[in-house]
Amino acid sequence: MKMRKRTKQAIYQVLFIGILLFTAICMISLLSMEEYKSEESRTYPQISEEVRQYRPLVEKYAAEYDVTEYVDVLLAMMMQESGGRGDDPMQSSESYCGEVGCINDPELSIKQGIYYFSEVLKDAEGDLELAIQSYNFGRGFIDYVLEESGRYTQDIAIDFSQEMYEKAPNKSIYTCLREEAKQYNACYGDIYYVKSVMEYRDVLALE
Repeated sequence: MKMRKRTKQAIYQVLFIGILLFTAICMISLLSMEEYKSEESRTYPQISEEVRQYRPLVEKYAAEYDVTEYVDVLLAMMMQESGGRGDDPMQSSESYCGEVGCINDPELSIKQGIYYFSEVLKDAEGDLELAIQSYNFGRGFIDYVLEESGRYTQDIAIDFSQEMYEKAPNKSIYTCLREEAKQYNACYGDIYYVKSVMEYRDVLALE
């Protein structure tokens, strides 16, 4: 009788362990499926064909100005600036001649944009995010950051935009590019420029 009882107990224990393992496997499978669905439903920024077609030209001038490792960053910046459209895809007229609209040759735009990026990267002491935001804000942002905190943060980008907007003699020339910027009264430049560029960069890096 004792042997039968022990045998039954052993069978029940095996069954119990089997049920626990089966339940655990089912739970893991369900979690994996949810994670897969979540990944599938996530939307990624799209890179335009206009930007893609400029890769060889970007690679050429990136090599010339010794920023080859930042080709995807430069293409991402072009995507954020213009989507690769127009005669000044890097929106580099202001850094070239001091005013908007003086460049009407895409190759010159790319050459100047990459040269300017290489210079702000040096000034930013290798801080990539600071260099990227300075491409949008101007080189004065680098001095501001190095004096205030020494490195780029989202908060310091907002602070700089607020100060520049408040000091502007004619605020009507600035438009808040994003709704989120209005709550901070930070309408100088694009306070989320780095975030957008990095998202585009990550898409390009996966290709």
